[in-house]
Amino acid sequence: MDHAPGIPRPRGRRITLWSAATALALSVAGLTAAAGPAAAADVNNVRNAGYESGLADWTCTAGSGTTVTSPVHSGSTALKATPAGQDDAQCTQPVAVRPGSTYTLSAWVQGGYSYLGVTGTGTTDVSAWTPDTTSWKQLSTTFTTGASTTSVTVYTHGWYGQAAYYADDVSVYGPDGGGGGDPAPTVPAAPTAPAVSATTSSSVSLSWPAVPGATGYKVYRDGTKVSAVTGTSATVTGLTAATSYTFQVTATNSAGESAKSASVMATTAATDTGGGTGGPVPKHAVTGYWQNFNNGATVQKLSDVPSSYDIIAVAFADATSTPGAVTFNLDSAGLNGYSVDQFKADIKAKQAAGKKVVVSIGGQNGTVSVNDSASAANFANSVYSLMQTYGFDGVDIDLENGLNAPYMTQALRSLSAKAGSSLVITMAPQTIDMQSTSNSYFQTALNIKDILTVVNMQYYNSGSMLGCDGKVYSQGSVDFLTALACIQLQGGLAPSQVGLGLPASTSAAGSGYVSPSAVDNALDCLTAGTNCGSFKPSKTYPDLRGAMTWATNWDAAAGNAWSNAVGAHVHALP
Repeated sequence: MDHAPGIPRPRGRRITLWSAATALALSVAGLTAAAGPAAAADVNNVRNAGYESGLADWTCTAGSGTTVTSPVHSGSTALKATPAGQDDAQCTQPVAVRPGSTYTLSAWVQGGYSYLGVTGTGTTDVSAWTPDTTSWKQLSTTFTTGASTTSVTVYTHGWYGQAAYYADDVSVYGPDGGGGGDPAPTVPAAPTAPAVSATTSSSVSLSWPAVPGATGYKVYRDGTKVSAVTGTSATVTGLTAATSYTFQVTATNSAGESAKSASVMATTAATDTGGGTGGPVPKHAVTGYWQNFNNGATVQKLSDVPSSYDIIAVAFADATSTPGAVTFNLDSAGLNGYSVDQFKADIKAKQAAGKKVVVSIGGQNGTVSVNDSASAANFANSVYSLMQTYGFDGVDIDLENGLNAPYMTQALRSLSAKAGSSLVITMAPQTIDMQSTSNSYFQTALNIKDILTVVNMQYYNSGSMLGCDGKVYSQGSVDFLTALACIQLQGGLAPSQVGLGLPASTSAAGSGYVSPSAVDNALDCLTAGTNCGSFKPSKTYPDLRGAMTWATNWDAAAGNAWSNAVGAHVHALP
């Protein structure tokens, strides 16, 4: 969300209409069937194939590459490369090979558009690609070196305007080229005992530290395997209320499965302590951000916010010197002397009228970082403290400068365990954050789907984006709203967890404003299949949650035209 009007965020990316067609042509030309297993004498000729030594032996264009500890396919790190502008985040390594030999090239990828290929073979250069993947996927192809070829260049890259891609365990299996490489994997060690991160009446959430060399994990309940995952957490569902279970975890890779971890016992709750999809919010709801600052819009007290708003997100909480922790400071001076006591009283009055008031974390300039267990605990504890101090119903996640999915998931589940079933959790990602289920924001939303209220994606300040049909749509149109909402609906969110976020006026955002009638048309298209533009979803979603705006203050400055029109339309949905 913008603190100041009329200043679009720097996007630094380009999406062109020809990119999908070009990618398809590349895939048809370069993707070949994976060869059979390499011979016993073959080796992996790639050095630092799993990025365990950072980017050693690899070169990435325009500083696009880095190593991360999550997600990883095996070991403790993987490559993350982010396309920007005219750069496709290409990372390369020269690999020594033998002349006249056949090699199998493979890598595990995740995230946005991902390409794997080789050049300089002396015969036919080959490549493989995938448009996006929410979990680790292996790309594989083969190539034969020319009669005098002793070195080839292996590369990975993404695609312009798409999300970051991740790569791990790159291999060029075949005769030893003499340049050194990584050894074959061994069976990983057993994980340490899993920790119980959350329980409900029907589920138990577990997490554990990564095991070096592991590419996946299996979860056992009372000795029976119940789940296989690539990450270091899992939620076991379908359990009986008020019942104790014993859990163990094993680590796996291509060499085999480890011994079981030590056991941990967890007891399900007698009644569900999760918030439940939607929580106490109306079936169709309008969310509005209330500005705790004066940037030229109408200065309001909470009591001034019209009744058409069902959820009021107070923007914003402030970061503290403690990692992950937040606080809230009412800008009394900027709000014409609005006192803390009156603010608290207004929250209670809104709640008495059936409204929900949440504290928003982040914004365009927010720098709250939750990237380990300690900061996740600090986040949960501090937000819960604000809920107790001010009476907030929950939290809004509007982190526009990066989000760590595993630890934000941990933080929100911890908050849910403290706050109980009345907790309201909303999110306001930017459009780029929800282009693929591999993106951290989308991952987080799916990870907490059982306690998530609504995701109000910001359909503005974004430029053109891909819709769920693979076509490019320009912001400021009904098609932009419906085709991008479709990605969330097809990606796993419940219709009740999807809302359309728009600026309340042309002054509220740098770009992307659409008239209230266009918002209403998009709602009709998604819920009933009427008033669509050129894009029409394959099915309707009558339980769609509703709409959101930035901000109630800009709405007031425009005579509440947005909330009067869109609010009435949302509340009239069947």
